[in-house]
Amino acid sequence: MQTKLYDGPMIDAHQHFWQPQINPHPWLAPDILIPFRYGDYSSIKCEYLPPDYLKDATPKHNVVATVYIDAEWDPKDPIGETKYIHTVAEKYGMPNAVVAQAWLHADDVEAVLKEQSQYPLVRSVRHKPAGALSPAEAQAGIRTLMSDDKWRQGYELLAKLGLNFDLQTPWWNLHEAKQLALDFPNTLIILNHTGLPSDRSPEGLAAWHKAMASLSDIPNIVVKISGIGLPDKKWDINDNRWIVQETVQIFGTERTMFASNFPVDSLCGNLETIFTGFKEAVKDYSYVEQHKLFFANAKKYYKINI
Repeated sequence: MQTKLYDGPMIDAHQHFWQPQINPHPWLAPDILIPFRYGDYSSIKCEYLPPDYLKDATPKHNVVATVYIDAEWDPKDPIGETKYIHTVAEKYGMPNAVVAQAWLHADDVEAVLKEQSQYPLVRSVRHKPAGALSPAEAQAGIRTLMSDDKWRQGYELLAKLGLNFDLQTPWWNLHEAKQLALDFPNTLIILNHTGLPSDRSPEGLAAWHKAMASLSDIPNIVVKISGIGLPDKKWDINDNRWIVQETVQIFGTERTMFASNFPVDSLCGNLETIFTGFKEAVKDYSYVEQHKLFFANAKKYYKINI
């Protein structure tokens, strides 16, 4: 049995770079604070570029590539973010794949998706589908955009353009994600942030587990383990071990990836702690399995050339 912490190459499957002083990220503006699951995020309203990331990763974690996720750039200019991040990649050699912004229910969605797909690093798009804000609202019948006809028409275009879909939604909306995956089997859904298991009560964790398990037999859904910090508490593997291990058990080592969500998750822990915690949680898997979790799966699903 493998009991050594993984020490091979890594691809961080979910992170952001930004320069909010010169680029339009409304939520990062100096005088803005939106409701956020980690609370006050003022400390991350500063430039964060590949040299900053590599300093955070330290030589201990051999991150050889990253996946850039849209960072709530001004929605009136989704292409602007893609242009910008390609200049970052050209200068620094990182990121190595891009999840671009697209508003799937917008009137111009087809033109936007076609233009996004022409950029060499774009592999996927993300549009947080809003909807029910609690399990009670979901049970009351409040639906997300995943059930909206116009949004789904935009979603249908993804497969034609060879694009994945990065989905960020809480676990209580995953029944809609399951139906979406079944209705559009040729589009890969990459579930962000482990289904957002923020309620750590026994009842909350049981409901999260049930929702995640319901997706396990849908082959065109994979998951990224990331974004599992807790508000007002330092990141600790003892708080997160069960979630990490159960996610890998549910989806298997072929359909699970690790990611940092940096610099956002710097609000609850440093990168050394988070990456080492992930490695600790899966140290009993074989090296080959760990290599898939930390490198090969991200390389495959985001078509990263290294």
